Amino acid sequence: MTAPRTRVLFVCLGNICRSPAAEGIFLHLLARHGLTEHFAVDSAGTGSWHVGKRADPRMRAAAERRGIELPSRARQVSRSDLHHYHLILAMDGDNLAALRRLAAGDGASARIAPIMAYSRRPGPVDVPDPYYGGPQGFEQVLDLLEEACEGLLAQLRPNPDTA
Repeated sequence: MTAPRTRVLFVCLGNICRSPAAEGIFLHLLARHGLTEHFAVDSAGTGSWHVGKRADPRMRAAAERRGIELPSRARQVSRSDLHHYHLILAMDGDNLAALRRLAAGDGASARIAPIMAYSRRPGPVDVPDPYYGGPQGFEQVLDLLEEACEGLLAQLRPNPDTA
């Protein structure tokens, strides 16, 4: 019998910088460890401004320099996501609060948490939005998300005896 897939959704504000980067990094880690079939991964934004657009070109370029592809198109998080995903990870406190408001009284089954709770190093609680800054902001976001995604995978990694 095949173990059920763990469904993970990464969420930021517009779904063109931080959450697609987290999605791409996590997919990259899953491929590297041969775990792709154990997970379903996506990203979304709490806002709708960029629906249908690819990730910001600056974020795509920074990720590509690290060998990471950002395949998603922006979409807005929905109530159905609260029931479909096992884990929904917010990039910052504002998006965490927006997700919790969306889930209030809904009986949602997803666990909603901050992505940085999975980082194994002390550091910022929020992943800063690099949109209005320079190139170094995109690199900083990738550094933070790589650390958090590695910690996330360490916690979610299926047991080889049951996988």
